[in-house]
Amino acid sequence: MTIYIVMRYTCFVAKEITPAEYAALAELRYLIRKFVGEGDAVARAAGLEPQQYLLLLAVRGLPEGEEATIRALADRLALKHHSAVELIDRLELHGYVRRTRSRDDRRRVLVSLLPRGEKLLEQVARHRICELRASGAAFVNTISALLETGRSPQGEKKTKSTSKNRAAKHGG
Repeated sequence: MTIYIVMRYTCFVAKEITPAEYAALAELRYLIRKFVGEGDAVARAAGLEPQQYLLLLAVRGLPEGEEATIRALADRLALKHHSAVELIDRLELHGYVRRTRSRDDRRRVLVSLLPRGEKLLEQVARHRICELRASGAAFVNTISALLETGRSPQGEKKTKSTSKNRAAKHGG
């Protein structure tokens, strides 16, 4: 196990981060922020606060077999338990979700979508999926650039002269 961890962190990151890697990392950050910002705007246009949309999405998109407990939803949204409860309170007030007690353990509270919440979630999610299908190649190219050493986000390969210059610079 220790060998794997050492290999994982030493084999995949060169001693020096290249300009192409910095560019790819910056581009990825930009694309993520842009996607999140656009998603927030779409949620607001549908009448939801961004966090409300994310909670509805978390309920609907939980992995198979995982129950939509308040704890699970708080973890998925990186929220404190009490913040998730407040968010669920607001969604329940609008008729988007319902809380029920688990049959197995009455202490556990489960959250489920109501038809009104399903409808809003689908409206926003449909828009987000269309957006990803239209512009997702930029995400793929940028992530690929980070995973494939020496490639810029635009797909340009590292030239031999760059490798020779770096080798000469570092005495190798």
